[in-house]
Amino acid sequence: MDQSSPGLNELADASKRIAQRSLDIGANRLELLILEVEEERDRLFRSIIMAAVAGVLGLLAGIAFTIGVAAYFWGNHPARAMAVLTLLYAGGGALLYSKFTGFTKQAQLFSATLDQLRKDRECLAKILQ
Repeated sequence: MDQSSPGLNELADASKRIAQRSLDIGANRLELLILEVEEERDRLFRSIIMAAVAGVLGLLAGIAFTIGVAAYFWGNHPARAMAVLTLLYAGGGALLYSKFTGFTKQAQLFSATLDQLRKDRECLAKILQ
């Protein structure tokens, strides 16, 4: 019985160390996740503000450009001028939309956290084998 007692103590100590390390790793990963969430929130907020300002300025420029072109061509070919402007605006909108969809597909949320969790899983798999 004396021999089994030190074995149980060692097992209990090892279990405590494993539990403590697991808690430390979990806390570390949670801190990383929180940091990435805050970074993504800030990036999203800046992106929304910049997009809104760019949209307002672009709208004002488009209105001024349209008025200028319409005033210049009003005497000769107003319908053609408006058709050209419509095609120009539609083409620009389509180009910007395709760039926007490419930008949103490219963004990876929580990539550092996912990479770290993947490394943890691989390390744990090697240990358990």
